[in-house]
Amino acid sequence: MEKKTLVLGVIGSDCHAVGNKILDYALSEAGFNVVNIGVLSPQEDFINAAVETKADAIIVSSLYGHGEMDCRGMREKCDEAGLEGILLYVGGNIVVGKQDWADVYKRFKEMGFNRVYPPATSVDTTIADLKYDLGIDDNE
Repeated sequence: MEKKTLVLGVIGSDCHAVGNKILDYALSEAGFNVVNIGVLSPQEDFINAAVETKADAIIVSSLYGHGEMDCRGMREKCDEAGLEGILLYVGGNIVVGKQDWADVYKRFKEMGFNRVYPPATSVDTTIADLKYDLGIDDNE
């Protein structure tokens, strides 16, 4: 089976690189082709990379708490760029302050994200979800 391509990066004015590198390594080791656009990345960089590489999913990381602001309108911009239906994942410390996770989750789902992960989610969870959402069977 052909490797699925993922665009990975840290959105907005966030410069947290360590988690991004860990995700890159783990996703690559799990058999994905990872296009890592790095840190301090605007939505357009994720979208342009996804278009250029014909990516199957975009994985947005945010640790500085402004992910909600940085991610608004991303689904619509993906659709406008011809990426209708691309999987959008987001995770990390995506909001400022202590907020009820159910409310945060609901807001990101309403913004069009397929998967929304709270802080400290294991990368194994993300890998399992990607394999499920992309129809990857480990036994093939």
